[in-house]
Amino acid sequence: MIEKLESIAKKYEELTSKIIDPQVIADNRTWQKLVKEHSELKPIVEKFEELKKCENDLAGAKELLKEEKDKELLSLAEEEVTENEKLRETLQDELKILLLPKDENDDKNVIIEIRAGAGGDEAALFASELMRMYMMYAERHRYKTEVVSINEIELGGIKEVVFQISGAGAFSNLKYESGVHRVQRVPETESQGRVHTSTVTVAVLPELEEVEFDIEDKDLRVDTYRSSGAGGQHINKTDSAIRITHLPTGIVVSCQDERSQLKNREKAMMVLKAKLYDFYQGQKNKEYAEERKSQVGTGDRSERIRTYNFPQGRITDHRVGYTAYNLLDFMNGNLDELIEILKLDNQRKKLENLNI
Repeated sequence: MIEKLESIAKKYEELTSKIIDPQVIADNRTWQKLVKEHSELKPIVEKFEELKKCENDLAGAKELLKEEKDKELLSLAEEEVTENEKLRETLQDELKILLLPKDENDDKNVIIEIRAGAGGDEAALFASELMRMYMMYAERHRYKTEVVSINEIELGGIKEVVFQISGAGAFSNLKYESGVHRVQRVPETESQGRVHTSTVTVAVLPELEEVEFDIEDKDLRVDTYRSSGAGGQHINKTDSAIRITHLPTGIVVSCQDERSQLKNREKAMMVLKAKLYDFYQGQKNKEYAEERKSQVGTGDRSERIRTYNFPQGRITDHRVGYTAYNLLDFMNGNLDELIEILKLDNQRKKLENLNI
């Protein structure tokens, strides 16, 4: 690990020189890239400096133990050795976490797709509640939200919705939400008070500014149609909604949120890029596929990750064995405790596979 840290420290020094070079500054795109890399390495280098100081202090205290005859000073030196050994272990553990491979998408905005699964209208109603939950979570973190497309039912539920959440760290916080969410409760239409079980699927994708693959026009079929749902006379008269089909993969995206056909197309392409990225990365990158599997269970998101039990007021995340009885608070967007547990569990799994 020390050899790797020395290499990072050297790289950091080189970047420090480059980002103050006038020629580099003149190329804004390159400069921004280097500044970003520099800021990512900074906490590792600072922690490494702390470790080196700790090692020096520890060596000095041990040397004092060999030479000192005074009992009081010997006792102080022993305390210093013990304290620095504990600090060294802590710093080493912290550095191991800092050295974990970073998800390149963590800083990106997210696109969330929620679909009603088994359970008919009850599933659609719960899909709308999950959407509200994520919207309230976004509001707590001052993230911006924007609906891309939505397919509602008369009872107020949602068959399918796609929306964007924008803000620093949005993907890193919400990526573990992908999977099947199960709800257990008594539907309002149930006269005998029986608990029903329904499911909703959630997919969380990073929004991409650039993609490493080509999306050719010949591979796209673009259909226009009239928007449905509330919206006044305009919605009934204008074919502003867009549906894009990527022919090679069969992936279909749509957008009807905007009145402008052009804006709907832009939003639909944003979602298509994210879905294609997820598709192609899963095909070519085993590590990425394993990462997605750890987040969502199986590659096709068919595995239950969480249960919302309303009669008991219980929330259970099956991946980490988390159970709490604060369901209403959770549904109001207070997801932070569980998200932190999921992050730590992911770190633990990565540390187990880390060869440093």
